[in-house]
Amino acid sequence: MLIYSVIMLLAAALLSAFSIAIYKGRTDLIHDYHQSKVTDKAAYGRAFGKALAVVALAPLVSGVIGLFAASRPLRLTAVAALIVCLCPGIGCLVAVQRKYNKGVF
Repeated sequence: MLIYSVIMLLAAALLSAFSIAIYKGRTDLIHDYHQSKVTDKAAYGRAFGKALAVVALAPLVSGVIGLFAASRPLRLTAVAALIVCLCPGIGCLVAVQRKYNKGVF
């Protein structure tokens, strides 16, 4: 479970780095297609960065739980936490896309 935790913590670090960069204005890291109808790039970047930070919490929480997972139920809890924590993050990303891009696609 240590390898799982390391992978999750690295994924959380990568997502956090992208989140901070996008929040600070690097909207070029987001595919152009998802910005086709965005008029206020600065506000879009801040909102998208915050939503991506919520997504980054999922592997962080799962990785921390995985560090202490010695038994099978705790291992399943780590994976369940990943899935449960991803749902609000994806919901936040969809909400940002609907608000600023007038739709998800």
